[in-house]
Amino acid sequence: MQALIDVILPVFLIIGFGYAAAWRGLFSESAVEGVMHFAQTFAVPVLLFKSIAAMDLAAGWDPRILVSFYLGAFTSFGLGFAGAIWLFGRPATDAVAIGFCCLFSNSLLMGIPITERAYGPDALAGNFAIISIHSPLLYGFGITFMEIVRNHGRGTSPGRVALAALGGIVRTPMVIGIAAGFAVNLTGTPVPEAVAAAVGMMASAALPAALFGLGGVLLRYRPEGDLRAIAMVCALSLLVHPALAYASGRWGLGLDTAGLRSSVVTGSMPPGVNAYLFANMYGAARRVAASSVLIATAASALTIWAWLALLP
Repeated sequence: MQALIDVILPVFLIIGFGYAAAWRGLFSESAVEGVMHFAQTFAVPVLLFKSIAAMDLAAGWDPRILVSFYLGAFTSFGLGFAGAIWLFGRPATDAVAIGFCCLFSNSLLMGIPITERAYGPDALAGNFAIISIHSPLLYGFGITFMEIVRNHGRGTSPGRVALAALGGIVRTPMVIGIAAGFAVNLTGTPVPEAVAAAVGMMASAALPAALFGLGGVLLRYRPEGDLRAIAMVCALSLLVHPALAYASGRWGLGLDTAGLRSSVVTGSMPPGVNAYLFANMYGAARRVAASSVLIATAASALTIWAWLALLP
């Protein structure tokens, strides 16, 4: 119970504050959009730059952490895709969007603050290793898979689809922040003190702003229909993914305690808002994606607590 109060509750209180402010009309929809735009386009990329530029890559970049986390992520995608087609009779494009909801954890906006509150800022190296390839890898996979499904029988080559997807990904602000952080880290380029101070100030605003804005965004995603598909997404995201990360990390890959914590806690996060944005981009399974983001985020308060209790 103490873990729930000290670690999880503060994060959900900020999300709930944003939700309540938007619900009561104290924070307009355009204001919510502005906060999220600031967070995702400016503050979060700066946070990623700052963290990766200063990260000890030799210690934090453990391939076993990536294998543990992404084994769970892609297995959950496969199960979600298959379940959407075979259990619920959804078309292939809907199945890709539903699978993407099972694949794309809220690794940054929720995974970082919860890990930091649970284990301290020194425990985040594994989280940032996961995040450094999270959006490029998963968006690249999802877009390519969806385009192959949509263009099946039209003669478009998978290579051309993949190149088009890659071109869009490398222009996103978070990927630019990650790439800049790696460039500074690997080259040893010194950051002037004034620039470092400004970066620190901007980075400190990223997570509170993003969590508050996330609460306002969630107000839009009212649960509607498709409850069996939504339940499947929640189960795969909150239970199956972290369970596979835990089993593979602890017994298959021999992760140390810090690596296991980063993999499992990040894997236990609910689908991020990007899961809905992906579905909305293709007009596929939007109702399932929207409701899954909201319901899984609420349910994760309890499931994250359970995973924190299980971890060493």
